[in-house]
Amino acid sequence: MNWDWSAVADFMPRFWDGVLVTLQTLVLGSLLSFTLGLVWALALRSELRLLRWPVGLITEFIRCTPLLVQLFFLFFVLPEWGVQFSALTTGTIAIGLHYSTYTAQVYRAGIDAVPAGQWEAATALSLPAHRTWFAVILPQAVRRIAPALGNYVIAMLKDTPILAGISVLEMLQQSRLESAATFQYTEPLTVVGVAFIVIAYPASLLVRTLERRLAR
Repeated sequence: MNWDWSAVADFMPRFWDGVLVTLQTLVLGSLLSFTLGLVWALALRSELRLLRWPVGLITEFIRCTPLLVQLFFLFFVLPEWGVQFSALTTGTIAIGLHYSTYTAQVYRAGIDAVPAGQWEAATALSLPAHRTWFAVILPQAVRRIAPALGNYVIAMLKDTPILAGISVLEMLQQSRLESAATFQYTEPLTVVGVAFIVIAYPASLLVRTLERRLAR
């Protein structure tokens, strides 16, 4: 088998378009999962059963069903109810929503790991609830869970090819279109595979470095 560099050169414009879409999905999906995960975590710690139980059922349902099923539901079923987004927006929401149920458990573990004395000190100082959470508890919790959140970012990156199922033009979909047009599969798919390694490996090193620094 001969490697065709001209095929790689022809694929580059499509490839860079796919990279931008992949990174956009990753960044926005991560922000959504981190934000919504914190909301889920706080709701699951609520003393109100009418809030805690429904949130628990929702997060368990999302976590126990495949991401691809959720993606298809958002893309094909919601329009029947009058709710419709672009394919890219739908894919970003699906990834962010799915992983928010996992980051919620990470937040819960981090919050539970904050020493009880910190809660008692905040109470002794008569701090209002919002200051207790955002000035005392959450900064300490996030410090403990930052590496775990970073690992989920890498997991989200590896799940972005699922968006090809709804024709989002991320890296894998771009390689499929290029292969269909040229009947050359090796070069586009190899370039995409290497691209995932190039993005994911430095990110994993960054997570390890962060974990070591936070452990000091």
